[in-house]
Amino acid sequence: MQLDLGHWLLRLIAWIIDSIILGIIAFILVLFLFVPFLFVGSLAGFYATWGYILIVPFALGILSVLYFLVLEVSWGGTIGKRILGLRVQTVKGDRITYGQSFIRNISKIFWLFLILDWLIGIATPGDKRQKYSDRMAGTVVVQASQAFASVTPPPQAPSQ
Repeated sequence: MQLDLGHWLLRLIAWIIDSIILGIIAFILVLFLFVPFLFVGSLAGFYATWGYILIVPFALGILSVLYFLVLEVSWGGTIGKRILGLRVQTVKGDRITYGQSFIRNISKIFWLFLILDWLIGIATPGDKRQKYSDRMAGTVVVQASQAFASVTPPPQAPSQ
């Protein structure tokens, strides 16, 4: 199967949309969970140094995996995927399980893993719509509807 650049472009745009949503959620969480500790005596130095170097990136990776896991299992795709008409399913066309979603999204915990996952997926034989972790999970992202399609069709113009 040949590499479909349009498919991967839609997936990239969906990932960017989801990253913006996750960024807003992460900003709110950091604001309320980490910033107050910067002003607590002995904890201030710890959180100022290690909180933003280790704890925040790890927490954001976990948040990202949870976001993708829950939305892909319950809705068949994240908000970004749904906007672009994409759906995550098994290679047989069924809904994915939490285990399959976890396997296909574990590479999103760190950006370098995600790039490697994608590169291995397109460089090795198999369905070119799949990242490597999609192959491991038995899942695929498919075009379910037209990108930016509304749920209801627009009304017909009156005939004369």
